[in-house]
Amino acid sequence: MRFRHPDGSTVYVGYCTNVHPAEDLDGIIAQLVRYAEPIRARLGLQRLGVGLWLAQPVATALAGDQKAVLRLREELGRSGLEVVTLNAFPYSGFHAASVKKSVYHPDWTDPARLDYTLDCARALASLLPDDSAEGSISTLPLAWREPWTAEMAARAYRQLDQLAYGLERLHAETGRRIRVGLEPEPGCVVEDTEQAIAVLSRVNIDWLGLCLDTCHLAVAHEDPMTALRRLRAAGVPVLKVQASCAVEASQPADPAVRAALGEFAEPRFLHQTKEAARAGLHSADDLADALAGGLPGVGPWRVHFHVPLHERLAEPLCSTQDVLLAALTRLLGGQSPVTTHVEVETYTWTRFRGGRAQALGGRADDGLIEGIAAELTWLRESLTALGLTSVEP
Repeated sequence: MRFRHPDGSTVYVGYCTNVHPAEDLDGIIAQLVRYAEPIRARLGLQRLGVGLWLAQPVATALAGDQKAVLRLREELGRSGLEVVTLNAFPYSGFHAASVKKSVYHPDWTDPARLDYTLDCARALASLLPDDSAEGSISTLPLAWREPWTAEMAARAYRQLDQLAYGLERLHAETGRRIRVGLEPEPGCVVEDTEQAIAVLSRVNIDWLGLCLDTCHLAVAHEDPMTALRRLRAAGVPVLKVQASCAVEASQPADPAVRAALGEFAEPRFLHQTKEAARAGLHSADDLADALAGGLPGVGPWRVHFHVPLHERLAEPLCSTQDVLLAALTRLLGGQSPVTTHVEVETYTWTRFRGGRAQALGGRADDGLIEGIAAELTWLRESLTALGLTSVEP
């Protein structure tokens, strides 16, 4: 979807395809036909944005094979889809039976992470719509926090410098401007916007910036207005926003609340949990750890479990939809947009109604199509309420 901001800027909106398990070109095209094209039709759109996740093997193949890129580009056009952003956080294996901390490998100390990100940038430069000169890519916030030494940090900064140089060269070669945003996440070296500013103050922000995930922002108990004011004062560009919600429990000591939270503790993904207390934040690396006594349970919890934007959780839990709305208001409700790339990122559909059966793979699933379409409908209505206008080609 495209929207026109009152200042005339075009805002691009789509959903992230990391909800789909494909890790080769044939699989990606099949998933686009199976899911993305019907979602577009369900929304009554001529064109729908998709934030592609390209696993390392397919990213490398696309970067080195112009025929393969042309095939994907033609399929996107045939299906009424467009790509202005990629999710390059997961390297591969995002739909393994257990992902957990493996999603942070390779990290930014490893040359493989640099090579993969540049391959994604080359592919995106070839996939951008003809009337879009700029693309964005999200990446992990350096690494998981442990271990993290001064020598590892120095190695990561050297690679970020090489990334910026590579993006600059790509722009010179293609005329397409691709920028990469670090995505703060609880438990990582860069957990919040304050830490992001410290890191990005040491790199070339002409090419590097921030990907703001509003689920992660909520789990860190950051106030969107304060966080975005801080980013603006530091001159840190927000290259894309991942629109997402977390799980919130206001009374985690209540047995009924703990029972409800227990339904979100599952073996595939890491669900970092933070508790707000008077003395600051308490953290657990996974929800199961928090429930086992890893957090005091006297203050409200927020859990890194992506909740569909429109979903109303059954009491006694709720989502952090209010944080998302506050962030969207600050990002897109002003005189000019802070960012023009918005990506809905919900990859946990098996937990929610309409998306349980085969939501992460297998046969076509009407529930998943309806669920993602409902998220995008909710977002379209929210952006329209902020004064943006939906535009079609």
